Amino acid sequence: MTRLTKLFLSTGLAALALAATPAPALADGPIVQSAEAAEAAFEEDRKTILAMAGDFKVTFDMQESTPWMEGYTPLERKISGGYESVRVIEDSGTRIVLQHLLVTGDEANPYVVKHWRQDWEYQPAKILAYKGGDVWEWQAVPEKMRAGRWSQTVWQVDDSPRYAGWGEWETTQGIRRWRSNWTARPLARRDAIRNPVYDHYMGINRHQLTPTGWVHWQDNTKMTTPKGGGEAKPVVQEYVLNTYERFDGYNVAAAETYWEKTKGYWDAVRGKWDAVAENNGGIRIAQEPNAGTTIAGELMMLADRIKDGKETPEAASAKALALIEEGTSGKGG
Repeated sequence: MTRLTKLFLSTGLAALALAATPAPALADGPIVQSAEAAEAAFEEDRKTILAMAGDFKVTFDMQESTPWMEGYTPLERKISGGYESVRVIEDSGTRIVLQHLLVTGDEANPYVVKHWRQDWEYQPAKILAYKGGDVWEWQAVPEKMRAGRWSQTVWQVDDSPRYAGWGEWETTQGIRRWRSNWTARPLARRDAIRNPVYDHYMGINRHQLTPTGWVHWQDNTKMTTPKGGGEAKPVVQEYVLNTYERFDGYNVAAAETYWEKTKGYWDAVRGKWDAVAENNGGIRIAQEPNAGTTIAGELMMLADRIKDGKETPEAASAKALALIEEGTSGKGG
């Protein structure tokens, strides 16, 4: 074997060894994207968010699992469901608003509840974050975490705030998914009415499309705040899976009629909450376990009066705005 042949074989084997060595795994993809890639991702994000609109049969599956506090016994699993029509009520490109309308009753006697609302904003500078008790405040999104991200703000049935978080839409294992940062939330009605030992949740939310709809998955740590103040402590873990399956075999027309009659009223209500948040650096509104805010029942009733022809949208809107003004100024009950 000549020296040249030996050299060729040694370098060839070395090259094969290098080729067989796997490249180091990267924790994240590249932070810097080309303009074309960023534009393509933005359009895909919009398409995914808009795909959550439609008519659905919904299953709510909730289960407390791991207790973090000694002596605490997790609640039994609870499964419920219903029908929801989700409508796009605003789309300005970088901001998409989806309104959920819950339809109860039967085909002949439906009753529509304006359910929760989700606002999506591209590359947000701030979010309206829950701070505990009856307080929501503006919180800056770290500047390095804005590029390519979307915030999701969730609002209660009366359009008062509930929680907000931010995250990135991505495709992993072939599944399109949005994952939030850790977000604080007030107790849901199912827990608030029980006077539990915990007083708020810290959770991560995921939204994922499925072949027949989408899912909202929550990983919640239920927390308790010491009476005298101090660091909150974990009580129990909860897993919530809300499944939206496309289905129109219910009285969808009832949802359409309700929204057509009341959308002007609810537009005025949203505007008032927005104005309060901007003018006051956030929102403070007293809470009530059965309804959310102490004025939720009255705001919902005014919408029903419009739907039933017992109140004009203008008159009802004036009353609603006065209720919000009083409730957020510290003069309410």
